[in-house]
Amino acid sequence: MNSLDLHKAPEDTRVVVAMSGGVDSSVVAALLKRDGYDVVGITLQLYDHGAATHRRGACCAGQDIHDARRAAETIGIPHYVLDYEDRFREAVIDRFADSYLQGETPIPCVECNRSIKFRDLLTTAQDLGADVLATGHYVASRALPGGGRALHRALDPARDQSYFLYATTPRQLDLLRFPLGERPKDETRALAKAFGLAVADKPDSQDICFVPQGRYQDVIARLRPDAVRPGEIVHLDGRRLGRHDGIIGFTVGQRRGLNVAAGEPLYVVRLEPGEARVVVGPREALATSVIRLADPNWLGDAPLSASRDLPVAVRVRSTREPRPAHLTWNPDTDSVEITLATPEDGVSPGQACVIYADDGPRARVLGGGTIRRVETERLAAA
Repeated sequence: MNSLDLHKAPEDTRVVVAMSGGVDSSVVAALLKRDGYDVVGITLQLYDHGAATHRRGACCAGQDIHDARRAAETIGIPHYVLDYEDRFREAVIDRFADSYLQGETPIPCVECNRSIKFRDLLTTAQDLGADVLATGHYVASRALPGGGRALHRALDPARDQSYFLYATTPRQLDLLRFPLGERPKDETRALAKAFGLAVADKPDSQDICFVPQGRYQDVIARLRPDAVRPGEIVHLDGRRLGRHDGIIGFTVGQRRGLNVAAGEPLYVVRLEPGEARVVVGPREALATSVIRLADPNWLGDAPLSASRDLPVAVRVRSTREPRPAHLTWNPDTDSVEITLATPEDGVSPGQACVIYADDGPRARVLGGGTIRRVETERLAAA
């Protein structure tokens, strides 16, 4: 058994490494090469790289492709660049725009991992004769006693990316490896310097790689110019407080930038895309007690359909820690219902709700889904 849990000698084990041009994936390639594996680097060109050639925090474009190629040369491995722009635009960017126009707050990184990296790229890796695909994600993959693999939170809590990888399927997990899941980030950078990699001090990429300067509204307006329309800002009690230029400028839980005066702090409570309406209210109106999930992905041992009032922990935003909850499968709607032990603020449709076995620092990922509907304490009381 080698270090990748395969019954093969390292030199007989081909590993394709997804190289984004950053320090993490470059170190993964260098570690595997050092350990004697047959390593091949692949970089995906995902979007119009001209606009991101020299942008700090970009990935999979322009300078990043150059950095990945240079790292591969330093390590001494073959390197290929694959043009996935059309696939990325259709599967990630277009869906991102459409989701915002529906009043949701999508996470394009989840869809990129699900549709591009762990589906299309994994297929390409197998076509190249790879035994596994390795990435620079900070998440842990462990072999299960009865076969298969389990996904766990990373050793470094500040870098843990399990929230963005909940949609990984059991079959994909069998073919994926995450060598940095058991390492802290500072060790990764130290290794990059030891390997002589030019990206050792390169800044980490930002979450939404294809959005220049973080202005996603500009991207959506460019992609769907006829779909952005003005509307009213309305209080929960029915008062009309003002107007806006488009619901794409708002997310549930937002406080700043409302540009209305009501004599009290107001937050975006919900978005109504059909009427192009932004509904605001006091903070207590954001408290969410029940979440319904669509398109669930399940990584637990027992079937999801058998789950009734299952104690779990859930994460409703990437920046929050998992919180205790209970999970129930609803056969009538083919959906998952999450009941939170304590209400959470700012739970938005379109975001991911990731399910863990518990709230521990190395908890196993049981899966997750897309938040489609929320029930607030105020609505429940009514």
